[in-house]
Amino acid sequence: MSPYPVALRLAGRRIVVVGGGRVAARRIPGLLAAAADVVLIAPHVSTVLSTLADAGRIKWLPRAYTLGDVADAWYVLALTDDSAVNAAVAEEADLLRVFCVRADDAVGSSAWTPAVGRHDGITVAVTAQRDPRRAAEVRDAAVRRLQDGSIDAPRRGKPPGVVLVGGGPGDPGLITVRGRQALRDADVVVADHLAPQGLLDELDPGVEVIDAGKLPYGRAMAQDRINELLVSHARAGRRVVRLKGGDPFVFGRGFEEVLACAEAGVPCEVVPGVSSAFAVPGRAGVPVTHRGVAHEVVVVSGHLVPDDPGSLVDWPALGRLRGTVVLLMALRQIGPIAATLIEHGRSPDTPVAVVGEGTTSSERRLHSTLATVAADVTAAAMRPPAIVVVGDVAALGELSMVPRHP
Repeated sequence: MSPYPVALRLAGRRIVVVGGGRVAARRIPGLLAAAADVVLIAPHVSTVLSTLADAGRIKWLPRAYTLGDVADAWYVLALTDDSAVNAAVAEEADLLRVFCVRADDAVGSSAWTPAVGRHDGITVAVTAQRDPRRAAEVRDAAVRRLQDGSIDAPRRGKPPGVVLVGGGPGDPGLITVRGRQALRDADVVVADHLAPQGLLDELDPGVEVIDAGKLPYGRAMAQDRINELLVSHARAGRRVVRLKGGDPFVFGRGFEEVLACAEAGVPCEVVPGVSSAFAVPGRAGVPVTHRGVAHEVVVVSGHLVPDDPGSLVDWPALGRLRGTVVLLMALRQIGPIAATLIEHGRSPDTPVAVVGEGTTSSERRLHSTLATVAADVTAAAMRPPAIVVVGDVAALGELSMVPRHP
């Protein structure tokens, strides 16, 4: 007997869940995403469900199920470990003509929960004759094909405007799903040199790619010109993706571009990216925090020497910190920066980790100390882009021995 597929609109409707264990913890977030009015009945619940109840997102009745609990419900889930309780819930639901899912007995259920996946406004729901693993595999395969474009599902027309996308730290696989989707819908891509270049190879042939690379201390497209390009292409009716490395709001001048679009009346969406400040050390096996080692992390731009009048960094305060300092764009100035940190309180023996071209096949790592890092960087011919981690956590990278590419 094949089930009849249907999509339920549950917004504002009373949904009763009986049972507060792991199955309920998996099902309730989906109900909340559908804006359902969830009533949870269970003497005890998991920490996740307790947190949702404390936040007022669900109503928790801390007691056992009793006859009458299904009244006024639109949909019921019997998810306890007690088959007798589940059967009683299902029986009441049948009497009241309310569909009920039983976690312990698919045959005794009047409704089944499919394996659900979503992408770009498309919902994939799969049932497989009571074989949940097979349903999940089919669901995952369908969603992957939607994401990579191998299923060319008809897309809704994308309005003109600008999408500011953080491409992540370098590995194309570390861009967000939303970022990859934005690239697939682009008419024009304005890309930085730090944006994952492999992503550009995946673009449709008709997409115009504009190189807005900003090389450190080298040639660069002026920011005003980049702003003009974003606005002019959007006004011409195109969907423009501004592809940047890392996260666009972490030393990426992304907010300047948002302001330019706002002033021009051009719609602009921001898609956050995985920041290289944390992802590059993490991929290299260097945690920026660790229990008992560091309780604070400061991310600092090191593109100016500490005594430069234009620097906004409080270097004496950084020298007094005990935690982790993550330096971006600092390789060229690492000598003066290290000396300044030592001058203001950091031990010369403070561990330092330098990761160049992180998360890519060209990744290089160097472990040093504040006293020797400048000389070590020169001797190793390290070059930008690189992330510098200062603090006791830097020494942990030598212990972890995380391989570059599994």
